[in-house]
Amino acid sequence: MKLFKIFLKLIVLMSCSLALVLPAEAQQDSDFVLAPGYGKLAYALPEVASYRLPVLGRALDGVILDEYGQSKSLYEAFQGKYVLLSFIYSNCSDINGCPLTSNVNYKLKTAMQKDALLANNLHLISLSFDPARDNPEVMRLYGENFKYAGKKGEWSFLTTASMKELGPILQAYNQDIQREKSVNGDQSENISHILRVFLIDPEYNIRNIYSVGFLHTDLIINDVKTLLLNAQNNTLATQNGSMLVNYLAKPGDNKEGYATENYTTQSNALTERERKGRPADLVSIAHNPPLGLPPLPAQLLSSLSKEKIELGRKLFFDRRLSLNDTFSCAMCHVPEQGFSSNEVSMAVGIEGRSVRRNSPTIYNIAYATRLFHDGRENSLEQQAWGPLLANNEMGNPSIGYVIEKIKQIDGYTALFEKAFKQKGVNMLTVGAALAAYQRTLISGDSLFDRWYYAKQSNALSASAVKGFNLFTGKAKCVACHSIGEKSALFTDNNMHNTGIGYHNSMGIKPAKQRVVLAPGVFIDVDRDVIDSVGEKSPADLGLYEITENPFDRWKYKTPTLRNISLTAPYMHNGSLGSLKEVVQFYNRGGVKNEVLDPLIQPLNLSDKEEDDLVEFLQSLTGSNVDTLVADAFSVPVGDLTRSDPNWANAAGFGNAR
Repeated sequence: MKLFKIFLKLIVLMSCSLALVLPAEAQQDSDFVLAPGYGKLAYALPEVASYRLPVLGRALDGVILDEYGQSKSLYEAFQGKYVLLSFIYSNCSDINGCPLTSNVNYKLKTAMQKDALLANNLHLISLSFDPARDNPEVMRLYGENFKYAGKKGEWSFLTTASMKELGPILQAYNQDIQREKSVNGDQSENISHILRVFLIDPEYNIRNIYSVGFLHTDLIINDVKTLLLNAQNNTLATQNGSMLVNYLAKPGDNKEGYATENYTTQSNALTERERKGRPADLVSIAHNPPLGLPPLPAQLLSSLSKEKIELGRKLFFDRRLSLNDTFSCAMCHVPEQGFSSNEVSMAVGIEGRSVRRNSPTIYNIAYATRLFHDGRENSLEQQAWGPLLANNEMGNPSIGYVIEKIKQIDGYTALFEKAFKQKGVNMLTVGAALAAYQRTLISGDSLFDRWYYAKQSNALSASAVKGFNLFTGKAKCVACHSIGEKSALFTDNNMHNTGIGYHNSMGIKPAKQRVVLAPGVFIDVDRDVIDSVGEKSPADLGLYEITENPFDRWKYKTPTLRNISLTAPYMHNGSLGSLKEVVQFYNRGGVKNEVLDPLIQPLNLSDKEEDDLVEFLQSLTGSNVDTLVADAFSVPVGDLTRSDPNWANAAGFGNAR
C-alpha cells in the first residue's frame, strides 16, 4: 500500500511538472496567456552593475524541514549565498503560478551548470505553502523531477512541520494564501495566492521581489551578477572567475536601511554568522606584498620578525595598555571596520572622552611617510606613543608609567626578551613591536589591480572602467591619489587644504539639522537648540598647528584610497558619511577659502559620472582583507586578570589578589 501511494504521488508530481519542460511552442495551445518567464525576454536588459538594487527589507528566519525531515532554520538553508526564495505547493495547477517559479528555477539551475559565478553564489529554494500535504517526502519526490539539471545541492525543496511553524514565515514575507472552495461549498485542494519570488543577499536583505510579469531567468541572472559586482564593502574576484564576498571585513552593524520604518538590526553579534579567527603568515605578506603594491624597503623588512609581529599584535589588542585597563589600539582601529571606525565620525577615547579627528585606517600604513591627519610624525615607532599618552585616547600619564605597567603584566617580559634580545621593555621596543605588526597590514590585489596590473579585462565592470577614466581624467583625482606604472598607493603622501577644515573652523552650519529619532522617524531641529545642548566643536587648523605657517592652515594628509569602501565616514573629521558624498563634495570644488589648494576646482560631473567614480572607488578593496581580519580575530583581547597590577583597584578588593 505504501509503495502504491508513493507511485500515485509520483504521477501527480510528474503531471504538475510536465509543463515546465515543454518547449514554448507546445505551450501556446494552452488557454492561458503565458508569463514572460516561459519565453524570451521582450526587452533589452541594462548592463550588469550599471544599476543598483536597494534593500527592500529584512528576510526573516523561521523553522523549516528539509527534504529528509531534518529541522533547521531557514537561514541555515540559505547556506550563506544569494538566495532565490519562492513559495509553492506541489499540486498547483495554475501554469502562471507555482509551475512558473519552478520553470524559471529549472532554467536558472541549467545556467548554473555553465556559469561558475552563479553556481558558487546562488542557491534556489522552493518552500511549500501546504505542509499538510507537502511533507518532506513529497517535496523530495517533487525535487527529483529536476535532478537532471545538474547537482541537486543548488536547489532545495523545503516544507514545515505544520501551519504553526509556517504562519510566521508567511507573515514575515507578506504572503496571503486562501483555500479555494467549490460551487457546493466544499474546500478545494487548490490554494490561491499572489506570486512573489524574493532575491535575498547573504546578509539576509531582500534585494528584489519578482511578480508574474517580471519573473524571468535572464532578469534574475542580471540582478544576481549586479549584486555580486556592486556588493558594498567587499565583492572580489577569485582566480577562477567566481566571486568571493568578504564576510569578516565589514561593520558589526552597517545600519543600511535605517531610515526606513521596517529597519531591523543586522548586527553580526545577533546573527548566526560565525566570525572565527585564523592566524595568517604576516611575515610572508610583508615580504611578498599583494598585486599592485611596491616592495617594502629592505631596512624595514630586516627589522621584522615573527616574534616582534606577534608581540606587537598582542599589544595592539591589549586594553591594559590604557590608564584604566579598558581601551586598546583596536578600539579605534577596528579590524572588521577597515582598521578604522565606522561607528563614529570622530574617535572616542577612555571614559568616552571626545577626540577631534576621525580614526584613519592603518591598512598599508607601512608605506606612509607622514602619520596622523596633520602629518606630525614620520615613523610608526614614534607615532605609537601619541595615542598611549593622549589624555583623550588611552590616557596614560607618562612613558615610564606604561613601561612599568607592561613589565608587571604576566608574560610580557618573556615575550619582549624573545623578540628583542637583552633589550627588555622600554620606549623603543614598545614602539618597535607595535610598528612591526602594523607594517604587516598590507592589502592589495583588488579588482582594480587585476584589471590594471594583471590585465584581466573582465575584472572591472563597465561602470568602474568609466570611473577610472574619470579618476585619471576629468575628475583629476589622480593628481593627489597617485597611480604608478607598477604599483599604486593612491596617495601622494602630501598635505592639502580641501576646505573641509575651513568649513568646520568657521562654524558654517545649516539653520536646521535633521535628526533621526527612530527608524523612519525624523525631526528638523533648530541649530540654536543643538548648540545649547551640544559641546562646541574643538578648533582644528591642521598642519598649521605643527608649523604655525599661515599657508598651512587646514591642510591634512592625503589618505590612501585602498580599501576606501571599508572605512566610512570620510575626511579628517568624519563629516562625510558615504563615498557618494565625498565625490559630490569634490565635484562642487570643495569649500572656497583664501588658502584652498589650487588643485581643488569644480569638476562638472553628471550624476551618472559621480556614480561611475564611486563604482571605481569600490573596486579598490584588497582580496586579502578577510585574511588580515581573521588573523586579528585569532588574538585574545587583553583584559584585566587577577594577576595584573590594577586588579585589586578595579575589583574593589583593597589589597586582595
